[in-house]
Amino acid sequence: MMSSSHHLAAMLTKVGSALEISRRPTPTPGPDELLIDVKAIALNPVDRFQRASGFHISHAPAVLGSDVAGVILASGSSITSDASLKPGTRVAAFAPCFFKEGEPNYGAMQQRVLVPAANAVPLPDGISFNEAALLPMAVATAWLGWYTIGLPVHTSFTPADKQGMLVWGGASSIGSAAVQTARAMGFTVYATASPKHHAYLQSLGATRVFDYKAAGVEQAIIDAARHDGVALRTGYDAVGQLKSCLDVLKDFKGDDVAKLAEAVRMNDDSPRVDGVVAKFIAAAPDARERDEQFRFVFNVWLKERLASGEFVPSPKVRVVEGGLEAANDALDILKEGVSGEKLVLEV
Repeated sequence: MMSSSHHLAAMLTKVGSALEISRRPTPTPGPDELLIDVKAIALNPVDRFQRASGFHISHAPAVLGSDVAGVILASGSSITSDASLKPGTRVAAFAPCFFKEGEPNYGAMQQRVLVPAANAVPLPDGISFNEAALLPMAVATAWLGWYTIGLPVHTSFTPADKQGMLVWGGASSIGSAAVQTARAMGFTVYATASPKHHAYLQSLGATRVFDYKAAGVEQAIIDAARHDGVALRTGYDAVGQLKSCLDVLKDFKGDDVAKLAEAVRMNDDSPRVDGVVAKFIAAAPDARERDEQFRFVFNVWLKERLASGEFVPSPKVRVVEGGLEAANDALDILKEGVSGEKLVLEV
């Protein structure tokens, strides 16, 4: 049971150990923060990696996790005039565990969490908490990819412009968000996924979807884009298939520079192609600039498109029964791998 002063959290007390459920004090939001009563938590591979390795964790104990949906309990003093983020509002929010290096007040895996107001988006009535928990990290990471390769936020093509976007790994949560954001900007989207996910990705806005395991898939994508008369000079690699993406984009660069947002960190041995600039997706190191990026993504762009129905939570929800107490089980499932779905804990 929660009280007004304490709540339950899944705590990482030692790197490499199982999370432990314990009571901790409920914090008060700072001027630019929200205190959220958490109803659903979505899990991401980085959560499992942080539990195992302590990556970007400098606090002990720590609270992990980034994706939450719930109800605002309290708003900071500088945001009380924002009617869309008043107490009682249903929201999805990107908990800044990664940026706060595990500081307990800011991790998702607990009943109450602090988040910057810039990281929250109000929810239309038709979106459940479980669905909403899929949104924050996926949408933020998709947009950080566009920021990283210099794609203007107000990009708006028409079909006549024949501008293409390659999304490798479209069935992942980040990949499916990249498909939807690229479609919203007017790109003709060419995505890869297992055949069982093809129809779903087309429903999200992919024009063509290809089996990533098929022999010659790179050439098949090139041939399809050329048949469509589309310039495929921009890409998003959500799953770490850098060489395949480079092989496609290099065919279209011409005298221009093709650009690829790469979700998996590159090293000195990573493949490279002249005329194709691949950049690892990263948030702005400056906190103020990062807040402005997230404020646009959540408070403006996503807010408008959730309200209009142009953007929908994706991929599929898979609830892991047991609430916070099932957090370790859910992270273990992630280790085995999931496809076309995202794991959610109901709180």
